[in-house]
Amino acid sequence: MTTQLIRDQVADIIAAGLRAAQAEGALPEFELPPIVVERSRQSGHGDYASPTCLQLARQARMAPRDIALRVVERMAPAPFVGQVDVAGPGYINVTLSPAWLASLVLKILAAGARWGYLDLGAGQRVQVEYVSANPTGPITVASTRNAAIGDVLANVLEAAGYEVEREYYVNDAGSQIRHFGESVYALYLQALGENVPFPEDGYHGQYVADLGQELAQEFGDCYLRVDRREAIQALGGEGIDRMIAWIREDLLALGVSFDTWFHEQSLRQSGLFDRCLRRLREDGYIVERDGAVWFTSPELESDAVLVRSPAIIPELSERPTYLASDVAYVWNKLVERGFDRAIYIWGADHHGDVPRVKAATRALGLDPERIVLIIYQMVNLKRGGEDVRMSKRAGEFVTLRELLDEVGPDPIRFLLLTRTADSTMDFDLDLAVEQSDKNPVYYVQYAHARISSILRFAQERAWDVADPGDTSLLTHESELALIRKMLELQAVVALAAAQLAPHYLTFYAKELAAVFHSFYRDCRVVDEDQPELTRARLTLVRAARLTLAQALGLLGVSAPERM
Repeated sequence: MTTQLIRDQVADIIAAGLRAAQAEGALPEFELPPIVVERSRQSGHGDYASPTCLQLARQARMAPRDIALRVVERMAPAPFVGQVDVAGPGYINVTLSPAWLASLVLKILAAGARWGYLDLGAGQRVQVEYVSANPTGPITVASTRNAAIGDVLANVLEAAGYEVEREYYVNDAGSQIRHFGESVYALYLQALGENVPFPEDGYHGQYVADLGQELAQEFGDCYLRVDRREAIQALGGEGIDRMIAWIREDLLALGVSFDTWFHEQSLRQSGLFDRCLRRLREDGYIVERDGAVWFTSPELESDAVLVRSPAIIPELSERPTYLASDVAYVWNKLVERGFDRAIYIWGADHHGDVPRVKAATRALGLDPERIVLIIYQMVNLKRGGEDVRMSKRAGEFVTLRELLDEVGPDPIRFLLLTRTADSTMDFDLDLAVEQSDKNPVYYVQYAHARISSILRFAQERAWDVADPGDTSLLTHESELALIRKMLELQAVVALAAAQLAPHYLTFYAKELAAVFHSFYRDCRVVDEDQPELTRARLTLVRAARLTLAQALGLLGVSAPERM
């Protein structure tokens, strides 16, 4: 089955009709514009519509409708085209052939696990870096949205033909790590009965207290006999390692895994930051004042600190800012590892960092278009219509693990992608566990389970569900509507990959489930009085089950056979 979108094939035959009209003198010579083809929004206007002829009136010096008529007369027949009409002031409407649609059912089944996959990326290497929460606490609901967006986006890009690498950036350098280490050290001492104050900037929460107790039981009082700074570094490092293991375990339970866990410390230890700083200095992007090192660029409204003044942060290891690490990290991604494109998934609190990173990328001599920074908004957790408050520092937050225990991974992944990333969203805990049509993930999964039930029912009555039958018998409007919706999977993958917007998949999955439910209402699948039609419809529902499973698989959501 061709991986070229039907929309693009329609555009090709319209372009060929335009060129034929020019060659025959029916239209004057002019450079053809990109041929715009859209899905028709109104029934009766075909499957696809092109407004291209409306744009050509000035160049052709004739009415758009006349242009469209001359083009349509010269459009070559195509197996997927059933009818071509000129509508309104000059739209070209194309209706897909019912016979061709019916023939798609077997092609979808033949494509199997590759159905919906495209080759738009042509193997370009893309890195998606997501989650990347500070390893100073468990994954919260906000970071869980990051995980859902990033993981499904990576799935979509792979389906679109890109070579994708998933990466978690571990922020294991800087003041937050120091504060965490001091917190763990204080709680370790308190667990041993030492009367020590808790750091003013320390991390609170039961998980930190538990960590202090755990380290005290494991190491005893051995860190009472070493230098305080050394003890903080050792116990803090041990704490970070255990937090990373915790984070990794929770993300795996959500179905999220990474090819690479990249540590910020490696940027500093390798000397890459120093080399990038030297390059920026040589090219005039560095100024020094007030004892600090600043990045300056005409693209920014104000300079940005790269290295803080020692008077502000005495510890040399903590003087570089997050931007300093970001500068080196960009170089590492695009130059040292050679990714064609690097995609970051960042929370709304990083919105102001986007122009700085873009400007720094250009200052390094790299194309800033090769990096994409997706900013997602926060999640409001709801229970019983009331907000569930979260505060990572105070320890009053709901963790991913708690969310998994309460609602499971499927509702989490699906519901967190029912809004665009730039929209603040409410996550309704009550809805997530509700087993009704109100719960969108339940609604979609139920469609898959219903199809599986139909196939089991047929097998129990000795029907050979693998017998494809004669799919040309699929002529009912509800049958054709289901095939049309299955065909859209390729276009949805293409759209989600092009716009880096994985939420389109949840919309599509719900629409596909709705169309299937309508088909089930209108068409009896197993009918002993119509054996040939039964075989064809069993083939159709197998293709529908495959398509639903593909959409759910891209979302990382299970496709149950029983519910």
